Amino acid sequence: MKTVNTMSRAVRFGSLMMIAGLGVSGLAQAQEGSKGDVTLAYVEWASEVASTNVVRAVLEDMGYNVKLSSLSAAAMWQAVAYGDADGMVAAWLPTTHENYYKQTKDKLVDLGANLEGTRLGLVVPAYTDIDSIDQLAKPEKADMVDDEIVGIDPGAGLMGLTEDAIDAYGLDDTMDLQSGSGATMTAALQAAIKNKQDIVVTGWTPHWMFARWDLKYLDDPKNVYGDAEEIHSIARKGLKEDMPAVYQLLDNFHWTPEQMGQVMLMNQKEDSDPYENAQKWVDEHPDVVKQWTQGIDS
Repeated sequence: MKTVNTMSRAVRFGSLMMIAGLGVSGLAQAQEGSKGDVTLAYVEWASEVASTNVVRAVLEDMGYNVKLSSLSAAAMWQAVAYGDADGMVAAWLPTTHENYYKQTKDKLVDLGANLEGTRLGLVVPAYTDIDSIDQLAKPEKADMVDDEIVGIDPGAGLMGLTEDAIDAYGLDDTMDLQSGSGATMTAALQAAIKNKQDIVVTGWTPHWMFARWDLKYLDDPKNVYGDAEEIHSIARKGLKEDMPAVYQLLDNFHWTPEQMGQVMLMNQKEDSDPYENAQKWVDEHPDVVKQWTQGIDS
């Protein structure tokens, strides 16, 4: 227990140091011409860069001055729990961030899911004549994809689950798992689709590749990759009283993996700016934004 407390203090100190200089949180007095300052914490995952910038764009359209704080997952949870950030829309529950939630749940407010349908697994082009992971144990099916699964970083949890899948489905004799990175995985997928070739890659939702190409997950009858998760919005305690409109927006914010994928795909363009892309998406989807801002006093 002593180690955990020490770690928590260290993580909080790290988050404070990273937030220092970014400006005060929503508790501060509003800057001239602004309804107030809001700090949103997030992790540098493509999905969370997309969602956090979209929320920033909406809040700034509402008249708030918004600052983003990029932190590690542990520091992100600590920042919101201790009021160093006003909120986040990047909480993966119930599994990925389970430990962080257990340590901080009494110090923050869980506003529920802003996105359902997250998923991990093996992915193939929609045209590939393979529908289930267990089919890869058949040599003729394995040969279609050059007897390999194209993976990402060797230390990623998804890679560990894929190793478990190879064992669970008896693929040791037919398939090899090739490590690389997210970028090399999508590059291999792009090359295969361009040439109408078959390929198996490690994949997850939300990801921009589903917005770019027609893909499908292989069925996982043994449920090695687990059940779907949700991404939740989290607010610091007191935000509802201090900045009710900000709290309400975080509570109302909800979109689909397809919508998130559109923004993520925009962010893949060379030299593009995630905030400018988010603002463009917000401007092009007024009906969605209207749902998020419904019932909020201007």
